[in-house]
Amino acid sequence: MAAAVETSCSEFLNWEVESSVCNESKQKKQLSASQRRCYNFYRRKSFAAFVASVQNVCQVKGSTSWCCCGQTFSEHSAIHKHVAKSHNSEVQQLTEAAYEHLLKQLEQEAEPAKECKAEVADISVWIPDIGQVSEENLRKGPGKVLLYYHYCQVDDPHVICAWQKALCEKLHLTGKIRVAAEGINGTVGGTNVATDIYISAMLSHPVFKMEKEDFKTSDGGAECFTDLKVGVFKEIVPMGVDPDAVSYKLAGTHLDPVEFHKEVEALLANRDSSDDTILLDCRNFYESKIGQFTRCLAPNIRKFSYFPDYIDQNLELFRNKKVLMYCTGGIRCERGSAYLCSKDVCKEVYQLKGGIHKYLESFPEGFYRGKLFVFDERYTISSNNDVIADCRYCGLPWDQYELCSTQFCCQLVLSCPSCRKKGCTACCPSCQRKGETQDKEASDVEHPKEECECTDTRARIPQDISSEGSLLVERTSLTLLPGSSTTISGCRFCRG
Repeated sequence: MAAAVETSCSEFLNWEVESSVCNESKQKKQLSASQRRCYNFYRRKSFAAFVASVQNVCQVKGSTSWCCCGQTFSEHSAIHKHVAKSHNSEVQQLTEAAYEHLLKQLEQEAEPAKECKAEVADISVWIPDIGQVSEENLRKGPGKVLLYYHYCQVDDPHVICAWQKALCEKLHLTGKIRVAAEGINGTVGGTNVATDIYISAMLSHPVFKMEKEDFKTSDGGAECFTDLKVGVFKEIVPMGVDPDAVSYKLAGTHLDPVEFHKEVEALLANRDSSDDTILLDCRNFYESKIGQFTRCLAPNIRKFSYFPDYIDQNLELFRNKKVLMYCTGGIRCERGSAYLCSKDVCKEVYQLKGGIHKYLESFPEGFYRGKLFVFDERYTISSNNDVIADCRYCGLPWDQYELCSTQFCCQLVLSCPSCRKKGCTACCPSCQRKGETQDKEASDVEHPKEECECTDTRARIPQDISSEGSLLVERTSLTLLPGSSTTISGCRFCRG
């Protein structure tokens, strides 16, 4: 057994690590937040791979143990502590090798982007003349945040990427824009003058046949984003399914806010119809937790790329049902409804055109209650005063997200002012303990622990079908089903 373990461990140690990568760990504190998250992700993966390499599964008894350094461990916690204490250097080597491999891949993918930057002459015709607009009007004054997307054929995404970057920089806009062969998806912030010019430029571009109503607006500005990120991707919304395999052209029927409101009204008026109709929230659990439509089904998923698996594992729930789908701005419903339609199990599939954003413009006191989560520094916007979430420490009504106070943790936490004053600012018990000791142990602990409790205890894909195949839809952000083997309520401590 010892020889087998030694051989298994050596497989990881045989990875070649260049000296330049080893120096990376010394410079880790100089990495940006996104780079640190990426580096820490590879460290967690490397740690898990090392632990798996010493795992021993008994086929007869069905038990699992780990053998390392002449010792046998029967508990996860025990082997984790051993690896963290005795094999940190090996895990570090794995991490650095994987991180170096990623950097090389990114460099290769960035080469086409560098080439498109050279084509400034080709994109200059699409840059509006703003000579009559003062720099002060572009930088200072009342502002707003734009949210938009448009599906269409883009023959050269890199040229569009270069144009968008040049346009936003000229207008002093910040935000995030994804360009792909299937279209464009963006959210940008700036002054009212700058964002109006941006909309005009988008409407006049020959590739995008957009209308002004395609843009959703909210109060804000350039300060709502830390910087400007423009890139070329395979999908303009990351569902993780090849657009060639499931195209947006297969999407469900669009309903404008008035039509969607009438459908929800009819659903709520006739409770018997709930057996035939599902009001489906396509967003992540932390979004629906603070705001949602009354009596919706809100899957307990952490990101949209889990949505296809959620559909696959819950097909019987949707069989012969009428489905009303909604999301923040409409884009996730485009691909999500297309994927659901491709399964050919639903009676009808509809989606809210323009998403919750457009619905709230028409019905600020309608059937959507609570806050609307947005992916910028604001975290939420609102049109009504309902608070449907609670502080995960004391349980009092609270729906204002903050980042976990523990270094390198990017989880969101609902902690009311009273609890925050008491120092309750972390997303889970392990992060709270780590936060209390990280200053004392900063010199000894270079990396955060392998997994945050909030994500470690959460089922990746929930099963929303009971043993009888029935569905219970409640006015809660996370739906718990009778007879289900999966706890849908998430982490007991953080209610997330």
